[in-house]
Amino acid sequence: MAGSKEIRSKIKSVQNTRKITKAMEMVAASKMRKAQDRMRAARPYSEKIRRLAANLSHALMTDYRHPFLTKKASIKRVGLIVITTDKGLCGGLNTNVLRQSINAMRQWERQGISDISVTCIGNKGLGFMQRLGAKVVSHITHIGDTPHMEKLIGPIKVMLDAYQAGELDEVHIAYTRFVNTMSQQAVIEPLLPLSGERLGTPETGWDYLYEPDAQTVVDDLLLRYVEALIYEGMTENMASEQSARMVAMKAATDNAGSVIKELQLVYNKARQAAITKEISEIVGGAAAIAG
Repeated sequence: MAGSKEIRSKIKSVQNTRKITKAMEMVAASKMRKAQDRMRAARPYSEKIRRLAANLSHALMTDYRHPFLTKKASIKRVGLIVITTDKGLCGGLNTNVLRQSINAMRQWERQGISDISVTCIGNKGLGFMQRLGAKVVSHITHIGDTPHMEKLIGPIKVMLDAYQAGELDEVHIAYTRFVNTMSQQAVIEPLLPLSGERLGTPETGWDYLYEPDAQTVVDDLLLRYVEALIYEGMTENMASEQSARMVAMKAATDNAGSVIKELQLVYNKARQAAITKEISEIVGGAAAIAG
């Protein structure tokens, strides 16, 4: 059995760890509320621009068809945008989305798609894809707690330009969708070409008058629409990150409390054994003197 001094040192170490995890839990709870508010604020814009894009896709416009709406006959080259966190200590959040990404890449390879380009948003995903030896064409890290579209547009534009140039046949996005505080879901969704499921079907038929011309309006609108989808994925991922970190730190704090109780029990047993031994020695010595 370990000595009393060693056990006391372990108890002190676990207590210090519990203070850190408790502080991180409180910080994550504060950031979680802000991230959820940001996510909910982004949803109305995404819904409006999705409805407008759906109306445009079904409008009577025969003279121009945007590349984002055109499905390729055969799929040979695929792009994947992976959204992860910059920091760890958030449970299995990054592990789940990276596992989904690996499974999707292996499935594409089995289908004969060997050219897979990856854009990494977040330090964890970048490090993983580099260790994996994936073809990383662009990345961004150290985004902070608030996503800014002007920072994201650079690496994302690499994928969009490659698709428009015909260098990619499909683009997918992998992120963690926020369900509730206790549940987050890793998903991989098709981003390009824009499918009917993504755009939705308008309730009534629409037609438009375009100024200055249809191509200029549709080009700008669909670009903003794709950017809105990626921004929405970022806000969902950040809300999931803070929720997962809060839950993970709470579990760590509770586990530290259980470890402290066990160590205190061991310490009390060791202390009681030492006292009993001293009393036995005193009694034995007194009996020897008396005899």
